[in-house]
Amino acid sequence: MQEGEKRRSRKRTIAAVLAIAVGIAALLCLSGLFLVRFFVDLWWFDSLGYALYFWQRLLYRYAVFAVVAVAFFFVFFLNFRLVTRPLRSPQSFSHTPSRIGRLGRALRSGSIFVYIPLSVILTLIVALPLFHNWEKFLFFLFGPDSRVYDTAFGKDIAYYLFSYPLYTLIRERLLVAFLVLLAGSTLLYGLEHLTRIKGNRGLPRQTAWHLSVLVGLVILIEIWGYGLQRHGLVYATSHEPLFYGPGYLEINYVLPLIWLQMALLVAIGIAVILVITRRKGFIIAGILVAWFFLHVGLRHNTLVIDAIERYWIKPNQLERERPFIDKDVQSTLHAYGLQDAVVREFTRSSLPVPVNDPSVTRVLRNVPLWEREELKAVYDQLQSLRSYYSFPDINVGRYTVEDHYQQVFLAVRELETSRLPGSVNSWVNLHLDYTHGYGLVMNPASQEGGVPFLWYVRGIPLDSSYGIEIKRPEVYFGVGPFNDFVIAPNASGEFDYAREDRIVTSHYQGHGGVPLSSVFSRAVFSYYFKDKNILISTQLTDESRIMFRRNVLDRIQALTPFLLLDREIYPVVTPERLYWIQDAYTISDQYPNSKPTDFQGSRFNYIRNSVKIVVDAYDGHVDLFVFDPQDPIIRAYSRIYPGLFKDKSQLPPSLKPHIRYPKDYFEIQMKIYTQYHQTDPVTFFEQEDVWQFARTLRGKNAERLQPYYSTLDLINPGNLDFLIVQPMTPVNLDNLRALVIGGCDGENYGKIIVYSFPKGELVYSPVQMSALINADPGIAEQFNLWNLSGSTMTRGKMVILPVHNTVLYIQPVFLQAKARHPIPELQRVIMSEGHIAVMERSLEDAYQQLRARVSEMYDRLPGRLPAPQSGSGQNKQP
Repeated sequence: MQEGEKRRSRKRTIAAVLAIAVGIAALLCLSGLFLVRFFVDLWWFDSLGYALYFWQRLLYRYAVFAVVAVAFFFVFFLNFRLVTRPLRSPQSFSHTPSRIGRLGRALRSGSIFVYIPLSVILTLIVALPLFHNWEKFLFFLFGPDSRVYDTAFGKDIAYYLFSYPLYTLIRERLLVAFLVLLAGSTLLYGLEHLTRIKGNRGLPRQTAWHLSVLVGLVILIEIWGYGLQRHGLVYATSHEPLFYGPGYLEINYVLPLIWLQMALLVAIGIAVILVITRRKGFIIAGILVAWFFLHVGLRHNTLVIDAIERYWIKPNQLERERPFIDKDVQSTLHAYGLQDAVVREFTRSSLPVPVNDPSVTRVLRNVPLWEREELKAVYDQLQSLRSYYSFPDINVGRYTVEDHYQQVFLAVRELETSRLPGSVNSWVNLHLDYTHGYGLVMNPASQEGGVPFLWYVRGIPLDSSYGIEIKRPEVYFGVGPFNDFVIAPNASGEFDYAREDRIVTSHYQGHGGVPLSSVFSRAVFSYYFKDKNILISTQLTDESRIMFRRNVLDRIQALTPFLLLDREIYPVVTPERLYWIQDAYTISDQYPNSKPTDFQGSRFNYIRNSVKIVVDAYDGHVDLFVFDPQDPIIRAYSRIYPGLFKDKSQLPPSLKPHIRYPKDYFEIQMKIYTQYHQTDPVTFFEQEDVWQFARTLRGKNAERLQPYYSTLDLINPGNLDFLIVQPMTPVNLDNLRALVIGGCDGENYGKIIVYSFPKGELVYSPVQMSALINADPGIAEQFNLWNLSGSTMTRGKMVILPVHNTVLYIQPVFLQAKARHPIPELQRVIMSEGHIAVMERSLEDAYQQLRARVSEMYDRLPGRLPAPQSGSGQNKQP
C-alpha cells in the first residue's frame, strides 16, 4: 500500500516537473518572439533616426495606463477598506454561529487578501478602455488652442478636438466605477447592519456620510455628463440632409431641458443625502425624481418633438433655421479648409486668340493628352527593357526642360523579382544580387503622334538629351511589390544593369537598412524572417545592411499609423537621386457644426493636408515636413513627439518646386463644396444651386470626371502655374457651371479659385461636347474608317482648357493595332470652343484650324456672337 502510494507520488512529481518545464519553455518561446520583434522594430526605427520616437510610442500607452490604473485602484481599495472598518470591530457581530455572522467574520479577518484582488480586477475592467484610448490623454495634455471658436457655444475648437472626447470617456468610466462602489458599499453596509448586535439598529454616522459622499459623487458625475451632452448638441444629425448640427429645436427646446435636468439632479442629490443622513425627506426626494424623469420624457418623447416640428418650426422653417444653417455653412467650410476660396466670374469669348500668341504656345505645350492606361502600355513595351523591370505607376509632374516650364509624365523603373526567370530564382539572386530597380522614364504631357516617341529621360543607363541627370538612379525603395528583404552591400556584388557584352554590378554605398555587423543581429533577423541563410551565408560582410519594409507606403504606415495617407504617391527627380513624396492628412470626427464625409473607410468632419512625407528611394530615409502649422492636431503631434516633424522651410530646395496640391484632398474638398459653396442661407435652404462633378464619356458610358492636373495661367494671368482642376455642373444637368482650381506652385500653393460661369449662359460639359463631336460629319466618317481598318479606336479623356477667355475642349484619339503587344498611338487631336469641332494631327494645327473656322462663322453671322477679346486677364475678379 505504501509502495503504491510512493509510485503515485513520484508520478505526480514527474508530471508536475514536466508541466512546469513545458510552461517555462512556452514562456521562453513567447518572450523570445516578443524580444525578436522588439529588437527588429527598435533597430529599424533607429536606422531611420527615430529611436526616441520608438520608445515614446511604446511607453506612452503604458504610462497612461499605469497612472489611470493606480488612481482607480486606490479609489476602489480605500473605499472597500473604509466600508469594512465596522466589520473589523468584534462588537459589531453577533456571536451566534449564523451564516451571515460567519461571512462577516471572514470579511473582517481577510479584508486585505479579499479586497486587493477585488480592487485589481475592478481596476482592469474599468481602466482597460482607457488603455486603448491612450492617445486621447496625450491630445488632452499636449493639444494647443486653435484660436478658432465654435459657432454654437463660443468654445475654442481645441476643446472639441482634444478635451471633449476624453471627458466623455472618463465620465463614462468614472460613472461605472462609482456605481460599482455604491452598490458594493451598500451591500457590505447592509451585511454589517444585519450582523449588528440587537438593540443597536441605527445607521452609524460614518456609514451614512460615506454613502452620502458616494451618492453625491455619482450625482456630480451625472451632472457633468449632462454638461457634456449640452456641448454634444453640435453633433446633432436630426436636420440632415438639409444641414448638420443644432437647429432651432436643439437650442430652444432641448438645451433648456438639459439645464433643468442638471438643476434637478443637484436637488435630487441634496434630497437623497438628507434621506441617508437624517432619514427625512423621502416624499420630496420621490417628487424630485419623478419630476426629473418627466423632463427626460419631454426631451426624448417623439410625439412632443414631432408636434413642435410640425406646428411651430415647419410653418416658418426658413426663418427659424436660418441662423443655424449659416453656422453650419461657416463651420463646414472652415473644417475642410474652404473658407478662403475666391470666386471669379468667367466672361466667355468664342474666338480664340492667334496661335502665335506666346501665352497660347506655352499653354498648348503643356496639355496632358495621354492618360495612365495608354502610357502604361507604351512604357512597358518600349522602356521596361528586361522582363524583371516594371512601372508600377505613372505620375504627372512639372520640370524646367530647356528653360521651358513643362508638364510631364514620368514613371520609376522598379525591380519585380517575381518576374525573374526560374533558373535565376535562387536565394542569392533574390536577396543579394537583384536588389534594386534603376532610374525612370519621362516624356512631355503633350506628347503628340508620330515616331519616334519623344523621351526626356529613357534607357539603362539613363539617357537624356535634355540635361536631366541623376547621380544615384538606383531604386531600393519604391511602390511596387517587393520580396521580404535584400542585403547590400555584399561580397558577390549587386546587379545594376545589363549591357550587350557584360553585366554591370555595383556595391551599395548608402545608409539605408539595419547593419548586420554582429552574429547577434544576424541571428535575430534569421529568426524573424525564418531564413537560416542570413545567419550562415558567407557572402555577408561587416558593411552589409539588411533592407526591409521597402514598399514606401508600408514604410510610412509603420512609422506614422496615425496619419491618413493620400492614395497617390509621386516620384521627384533631382540631380542627386530619386525621392518619393506622400501627402498625409490629419482628420477628426469631432469638429463642431461640420458635415461629416467618408474616405478610405474613415468618417470625419475635419481634415487638413498638414504633412508632406519625403522618402529617399536610395536610402529609404523618411522625413516628415509640416505644411500647415495652423492645424492644431499636427501641432499636438509635434508636441507629443518632439523631433519627429520638421518645418517646411527645411525641405530641400530641389524638392520645393515639385510639391503639389494633393488630388484626394482636393476631391474631398470639392465633394463638400458642391453644396457648401451656397453661403447664403436662403440659397442653401432651397438648394437652388447644388453642383456635381462633371461627367465625361468613357466609350458609351458616362462617368464622373476626376480632378486632373493642368498647367494654366488662371491664377495670375500671363504666368503659368501647375494647377489641379475640377469642372462642375449643376446637379442632374450636364452644362458646365464652374471650374474650380487649386494652386500648386510657390506662393499660390493651396489657393482655391472658383471660376463661375453665368447661370443664364450655356457652357458645354464634356458629355455635351462628346455629342457635338459625334454629330460632326467629317469626324464621324474618319471614326468609321478607323473602325473598319481592323484597329481599335479609343477616345481619351476630354480636357477642359481655358485659354484667355475661351473655353477649349481637347480630346485625344488613339489607335491600337490588334497585335499581341499593342502599343497605342496618338493619331489625332479633337478641339472645340463649344460650337465647332475640328480634328487634326497636332495641337497647334487643331488650334489654327479651329480659329479659322470660328472666324468664318463670325464673318457669316456679324453681330450674332460676342466680340472677340484679345490679351489675357479679362476675367473679372472680386
